[in-house]
Amino acid sequence: MACSVSDSPSLKDLPKVATDLKSQLEAFNPSCLKDVDTNEKIVLPSAEDVAQEKQHTALLHDLEQFQTSALRKTETVEKIVLPNAIDVATEKNQKSLFDGIEKFDATRLKHTETQEKNPLPDKDVVAAEKAHQNLLEGVEHFDKTQMKHTTTEEKNPLPPIEAIEAEKEKNKFLNGIENFDPTKLKHTETCEKNPLPTKDIIEQEKTA
Repeated sequence: MACSVSDSPSLKDLPKVATDLKSQLEAFNPSCLKDVDTNEKIVLPSAEDVAQEKQHTALLHDLEQFQTSALRKTETVEKIVLPNAIDVATEKNQKSLFDGIEKFDATRLKHTETQEKNPLPDKDVVAAEKAHQNLLEGVEHFDKTQMKHTTTEEKNPLPPIEAIEAEKEKNKFLNGIENFDPTKLKHTETCEKNPLPTKDIIEQEKTA
């Protein structure tokens, strides 16, 4: 069954591994690893940590062993704070203002007459209003019989030569993938190489 390009990536899109890295991974020998002992370290608390822990323990012990019978009886004395001069002056001003509002004499007001003014629009406003009215009248009284008959032509522009050639190359490439014959492949053998370490690596291994 032939598979489409959208289902599987092409050969050039597949990830590639470097040749030297692939050879090193294939030739890796786990016996070359060295045994390493793991040292577990227990970090002791500092002097400040010990002091804080002792203080916390002593506080909890005092709370647990606290005797309420050792408390002394006390009496609460309520003190009344008198207002200062600024507070007294503010209170007087507010009281006089409220008294003035409550005792206000409306008969002392003078009679006034309200004049309504309707300013006329200027020339620009009148011209804009006329243009708007003319536009509305033109739309409402539009005569469709004065319209001319027109024919709509649909144009389907052909693609350029470059696009046609690109589409042909794409179709040729897809056909080559779908109709690929694996029987035409030649048999090859893979040779695994295990490169020997250099002198520098041997000297570093000896000194390690």
